[in-house]
Amino acid sequence: MNTTKKYGNWMLIAVAMLLFGTAIATVQFKVPVVMGDIMANMNMDAGSASWLMSIFTFVGIILALPTGALAKKFGPKTMLLVAAVVVAVGSLIGAFAGNGTILIVSRAIEGVAFIFVTICGPLAVQKYVAPDKIGSATGIWALWVCLGSVLGGVLTPTLYSATGFVGVWIIYAAVAVAFAVVVAVLVKFPSNGVQAIEEAAQDAAEEEKVSYSELFKPNILLFYVAFLVFNMTLMAVLGFGPTFMQQQGVDPTLSGFISTLPMLLAVISSPLFGSLSDKLGRCKPLYLIALVVMGPCTFLLLTQTGPLMWAGAIIMGLLGLGGPVMCLTSYINVLGRPELMSIGMGMLMLVQSLGQFLGTWLVPILLGPDLSGWMFAGTVMCVIGLAGTAALALCKFK
Repeated sequence: MNTTKKYGNWMLIAVAMLLFGTAIATVQFKVPVVMGDIMANMNMDAGSASWLMSIFTFVGIILALPTGALAKKFGPKTMLLVAAVVVAVGSLIGAFAGNGTILIVSRAIEGVAFIFVTICGPLAVQKYVAPDKIGSATGIWALWVCLGSVLGGVLTPTLYSATGFVGVWIIYAAVAVAFAVVVAVLVKFPSNGVQAIEEAAQDAAEEEKVSYSELFKPNILLFYVAFLVFNMTLMAVLGFGPTFMQQQGVDPTLSGFISTLPMLLAVISSPLFGSLSDKLGRCKPLYLIALVVMGPCTFLLLTQTGPLMWAGAIIMGLLGLGGPVMCLTSYINVLGRPELMSIGMGMLMLVQSLGQFLGTWLVPILLGPDLSGWMFAGTVMCVIGLAGTAALALCKFK
């Protein structure tokens, strides 16, 4: 009997999943650039309109763990295809929403698809890509949110003016479904025939043995702390960097560009870090490099203008944004047992959602009621970033 797994082309798999993931992320980021028109058309105030984006974070917190369990039961590829159906349903409801409440509900449904992809995308890479190419494939896959945020911001105004609200919602959903078909064709189990049946049965037997209690070992908790801190610092910059810059007289358009520049530069750092991890056979040194700059760069982007501000954005993008791919690539080694990956990914995405929430919740408290305590807020976030680096340094993995 043949015991050699026949993996598909890792590049094709990674690109197919990147295209699908980017389409899903574009659905998430289609709202901000047309928020004003949506508020006017739906008679929504600022408070209710803010839920059109924040609902995604709350859906992630609520559904992260159940999604990990579903991925364990049905497999990551099936869940990715389900995500396409869910986003289509949510977008159709949103396209014909008669009021703001229904639109928020539709965004929550779209958020379900987003969390499915967030958790099951890395699982699919681990399952369908050859082990010596997982870092490289993850480096490509990890760009999906970055590219989706950029495309959502760039394409939506043009599509909105050409096709209107309904057109934007329908077109983005159709693109997501089309790329889901590509995933269905190209992303395949890396073996055939009897071997596939035997391995699937073995995987099912192993999955029955996992328990969430295994995720609360000290070493794994240190890893979670590091990823929590990464998301806190990143969201502090994305959420409040433009406000600080505008208070210092920076043009609003320029402030938005600078605060999102790290995400754009991830197009370089994410594949590079992934490729380097494959060549080195190690993730921890690269992850430490990424995380150690997050705190100081956050400080610069919340307290400085001029050259130091640009330096903070560029360093965060070229080094710090290599962190997510290193986290996803090394996670299986931290867990110790591959069969923990499904429920473990649910836990990791719960940590991500909590980090994003804490980043947006803590900074206003640090700034004070008049939003003037930037030096204090920047210093605290820098210390938190360095504490996360210390936690990662103590965590044992390659």
